[in-house]
Amino acid sequence: MFDEILGLPAHPLIVHFAVVLTPLLVVVAAAYALVPRWRVPTAWAVVLLSLAAPAAVAAARQSGESLKAARFGSAEGEMAARISVHQSFANPLLLSVLGLGVAALLLVYASRPARDSVGRDRFGRPVTLILSAVTVLLAGAAGYFVFQAGDSGARAVWS
Repeated sequence: MFDEILGLPAHPLIVHFAVVLTPLLVVVAAAYALVPRWRVPTAWAVVLLSLAAPAAVAAARQSGESLKAARFGSAEGEMAARISVHQSFANPLLLSVLGLGVAALLLVYASRPARDSVGRDRFGRPVTLILSAVTVLLAGAAGYFVFQAGDSGARAVWS
């Protein structure tokens, strides 16, 4: 499933979704967490990106494993080292993006006003502040790992 798309290796095509959607999620989720007045107009984007970015990263990870097995299984020396460095960022990136997606979704849910009170968060301000802090921290981690994965992948191909 993750080997080829129209006869081309799938990984270079799929990875573009991950390197676009992950930074978008990082920026939108951090903005949602840090600027409360932007929450209403950006909630839909946070929800969609919280679902799409982890799926894109998971697909990129799977297609990378397929590409390595199909074309670089016998790679040695410097090329094998570069591939190994690139591959080492796959799991941390996936875990940080999954965590960010869950935290951002919880923040969207928690920051919605309760039915019986206008303008108050569903679970109260302390819960919203904690979820905001967790979202910002995970956004930083996901941003770091997507940069490292993309940079090491580009260096593996172009160096």
